[in-house]
Amino acid sequence: GLFVTDYFTRTPRKLSPFRSFASIELFHFHIPEDTVIAVWNLITFKEQGGTFGDQCPDRSITVYFRSGAPSVINPLHTHFPRDTAVPGSFALTLTWTLPNRTTGVFNVTSPLPGDWFLAAHLPKDEGKISVKGLYEECQYLFQPQLIVQRLVNIAVLYPGYATEQSMAPHNRSCLYKVFVPSYTSRVLVEVLRCRGAEGCPLWLRVRAKAPPLHNSTSLDCREHAPCQLALDLPFWQHWYYVLVEKHPGVPGTVSFQVTVQLTDCSRPSLARPPFLPSSASMNMPHSFGSAGGLALGDSPPPASPNGTKHPVPIATASPASERCWPVRPTLRNELDTFSVHFYIFFGPNVSVPPDRPAVFVINLLPVLDSGGVLNLELRLNVSSLCGENVTVFGCLNHEVPLTSGDNASITCETESLAGFLLSVNATASLSRLRIPYPQTGSWYLSLRSFCATEHGFEPCTNVTAEVYLRAYLSPCINDCGIYGQCKLLRTNNYLYAACECKAGWNGWGCTDNAEAFSYGFQLLSTLLLCLSNVMFVPPVAIAVRSHYLLEAAVYIFTMFFSTFYHACDQPGIVVFCIMEYDVLQFCDFLGSLMSVWVTVIAMARLQPVVKQASAGRGCAGWVLYLLGAMLLSMALQMDRHGLWNLLGPSLFALGIMAIAWTARTIRRRHCYPPTWKRWAFYLCPGALIAVAAVLLYAFVETEENYFYIHSIWHLLIAGSVGFLLPPRAKPSGRLGPLPRRKGCGYQLCVNEQEELGLVDPAVASINSICTS
Repeated sequence: GLFVTDYFTRTPRKLSPFRSFASIELFHFHIPEDTVIAVWNLITFKEQGGTFGDQCPDRSITVYFRSGAPSVINPLHTHFPRDTAVPGSFALTLTWTLPNRTTGVFNVTSPLPGDWFLAAHLPKDEGKISVKGLYEECQYLFQPQLIVQRLVNIAVLYPGYATEQSMAPHNRSCLYKVFVPSYTSRVLVEVLRCRGAEGCPLWLRVRAKAPPLHNSTSLDCREHAPCQLALDLPFWQHWYYVLVEKHPGVPGTVSFQVTVQLTDCSRPSLARPPFLPSSASMNMPHSFGSAGGLALGDSPPPASPNGTKHPVPIATASPASERCWPVRPTLRNELDTFSVHFYIFFGPNVSVPPDRPAVFVINLLPVLDSGGVLNLELRLNVSSLCGENVTVFGCLNHEVPLTSGDNASITCETESLAGFLLSVNATASLSRLRIPYPQTGSWYLSLRSFCATEHGFEPCTNVTAEVYLRAYLSPCINDCGIYGQCKLLRTNNYLYAACECKAGWNGWGCTDNAEAFSYGFQLLSTLLLCLSNVMFVPPVAIAVRSHYLLEAAVYIFTMFFSTFYHACDQPGIVVFCIMEYDVLQFCDFLGSLMSVWVTVIAMARLQPVVKQASAGRGCAGWVLYLLGAMLLSMALQMDRHGLWNLLGPSLFALGIMAIAWTARTIRRRHCYPPTWKRWAFYLCPGALIAVAAVLLYAFVETEENYFYIHSIWHLLIAGSVGFLLPPRAKPSGRLGPLPRRKGCGYQLCVNEQEELGLVDPAVASINSICTS
């Protein structure tokens, strides 16, 4: 056949350590029909500071593949909520082959067409809290690329007609496809009039949706005569591919005929007509292979390519035992994103008769509905059983209802199908089922009532059970409970929802409490973070006593908002918020930075330009205070977690202080502050405490020790402020008018008490030295 190659790529994305599904990177691809091979090229590379991260450590990267919907992954092996069905997926781990780059290849032969999803993440880390901008972090970027090779002009088989084919010696196989419409209970593929050098040296393989594989349903025509392959309960509204393959080493040409018969279960006494009427043919896809674009009429189809002749109609017979029941549709009511209710006409109470199943269909829209959770709930009305021991079984299957036979509704499994089984009876009258990230398409629910006897379950005689049926689509399981938050995520144009757990809870629905914080621990951590701010009371008292009223107001502001910010920032249920979280966070960060700013500016002891009556502070100090408040507010609005929000103002204030101290030192020709007691008992201890607090905050703090390390940070910062705050400045009103000497020069008046940096002005004598 003729092959066409398509190429798809996605932009690189930064991978994150796994905490929950909200921390993974999701990639969405679409594989076209008739694809024979799909090759994913998985590229991973490191970056550090905008350059190649050759020095970054190697970390394993896990990639998950799933068709139809995102993978439901559980790398931490947590417990899923009750009544949750976990669909399977394929995982692949990438290891590094180069210092800064690695490439992996993942091949899928004959992949299912439609949507494919890739999920990638790094292993879970130790939870270290790093300061943004302190050092260049290693980034691991992942980029998937997809190359598909698909066949064009695949011959189409028409039900009820035989297609003749001659396989030349150099050919090994012939591929066909046939479309199976709704209400089809059986597909019968038959090879007729097979003639070759060694009888009929052919293999017959059949598969739904994609070309057959080596493990697909197959039959050796040499061992079976006639060569017939029957498939019960085929998928509705899908293509079935038929592969006729020649045994290796067989010489000569092999000629044969291929025919397909479809059994219409809505009319068990009749076989499906060879050609559907025009009204029914509208359900057929337009990708019709070699006969694509041709409307199905009442005349035989044209000849197919690859040397096949005109199909020949044949007589068919259908077993009368194959039958199906009417499928009741559901009404779709969209309330919000991933919030959809499916209502049943004349429901929600459903009557299940004793002699036949009640079948319902739930249609999930392509792509749109696969990012949520499909919920199903059955509740039995015990009063409707009339005292009989009745059990109602519900079987939920994808793309075909499972109703052919009594045992099928009990086991909900066949050789080729596996559904989800629910049951309700007088003892357990409620049953639930949750399917995270369900595959889109049609989901069929078959309800069947059975009576329990000594020999097992048997069909009931004349008891009609009444069941309350509820089906809906939700973003997350139980809205992630009280210890989680349901987040709506997006990758390109694809939306999906996932839970982000807190307070040590884990799992898909935040229901795994293996590492959960107890209520006592949550209360203790909240009290530690809140009450540690009481350490700001001594600096406030010192500032008020020294007449630093503005500094005292800033410390009170910081203490208040830090206390209530941490009370609102707790991950558990011990939470108390007096304002919006964003307002509390901004005020806490602003108060912390302003405390550092006003303390260092106060330590500079700027000479007054215009004396203020309250604290002897000049206009230069007030300008710096206002300028700092405005600049810090602007910086916090841009990035609250940036390193330079704290480091920039601190360095600038320290520079002003250093300039002021240096100017005094040069002018007095003596180190400032001049007393060794000030250095030994105040400045050095305060500086050491502040440095220790910064080191703890930047390098020691992790998610596990956050509660007590951050509380120690509060204690150390508040304690350092108490040591570093300068002593009280002498009010100008305490000095009498200085005698002014007549002369031609200026007078320089120096307050010795201020220059010496004494804590208590009452201890030392107040002298003024005036020189000309």
